[in-house]
Amino acid sequence: MALAVSLLLAVSGTVNGEVARDSISIAGSSTVFPFSTAVAENLGKSGKFKTPKVESTGTGGGFKLFCSGVGPQYIDIANASRSIKKRELEDCAKAGVTDIVAVKIGYDGIVLAYSRKNTQKLDLSLKELYLALAKRIPDPVHPETESLIENPYKTWSEINPRLPATRIEVLGPPPTSGTRDAFAELALEGGCMDIPWLKAKKETDEYFFRNVCRTVRQDGAYTEAGENDNLIIQKLEQNPDTIGIFGFSYLGQNTDKVQGAIIEGQAPGFESIANGKYAISRPLFFYVKKAHIPLIPGIEAYIAEFTSDKASGEEGYLVGKGLIPLPAAERKKVVADARALKIMSIK
Repeated sequence: MALAVSLLLAVSGTVNGEVARDSISIAGSSTVFPFSTAVAENLGKSGKFKTPKVESTGTGGGFKLFCSGVGPQYIDIANASRSIKKRELEDCAKAGVTDIVAVKIGYDGIVLAYSRKNTQKLDLSLKELYLALAKRIPDPVHPETESLIENPYKTWSEINPRLPATRIEVLGPPPTSGTRDAFAELALEGGCMDIPWLKAKKETDEYFFRNVCRTVRQDGAYTEAGENDNLIIQKLEQNPDTIGIFGFSYLGQNTDKVQGAIIEGQAPGFESIANGKYAISRPLFFYVKKAHIPLIPGIEAYIAEFTSDKASGEEGYLVGKGLIPLPAAERKKVVADARALKIMSIK
């Protein structure tokens, strides 16, 4: 009798009162969103599977949904513009999400973009970025004291006279965003490393170092603009002196409207990100819940499409959308592991 009931439920698409889905559900990084959407659309066009549903919730929001549990009521794939954190893996494990396939898809740069109506070139060092956007900075009047003050800078030229005499107005992602995490780590912390006494703190007091070097100011100079990067671009067009922070792919799609600031002497570009010369670059991923593969149709086909040469290869359609592809040797291993559904190691 129990077996008969189980078979009946399976046929009707109902498990423990939950209606099983017939399409993939994906959420996460706004940076990975356009790539994931393109792959989803191509999968749908094949006619074999329904087009997956892709949502832009930010990397942190995607992992929160991903790690909530196993079953059709939970998403299948999380897009991410950073590696999953230990705390997030612990949350996953508590909810029974243990077998995870991590797929590295390529690289992306984080750009500081501004309107093409602004004809002045913005050329910044990481140290200048830290001094402009950190909540607390070393006292510029008494640098020998190795003390911190609330960020006093209102204009870029106050930091360095060669910079524009315009207000520091930056639109950027919220704390749930992988772009925000990566920007804080690569740009702000990178700037901290150019201040000797703060650099020394990384070895002697890492908590202090991270708190000082990754905390963004909250006095209005930096405004959290949500996960909609297209909205940021619209606002940049309206105010040419404002700067927006987002992934390189959005710059590539909007070069007629915005331009990227030069960072440490390098303009954001395909080559400078691929060869590591552009200072603010990071890898991109998607994470798959392996337990869902036999439950939700199309997941393996989605992985195959995303990792195919025609999608993420050197001349793939995702490159046209701004993805920086993996080097050949790295790509070969990533593709093999993804197709084999290799479970990521938990360190």
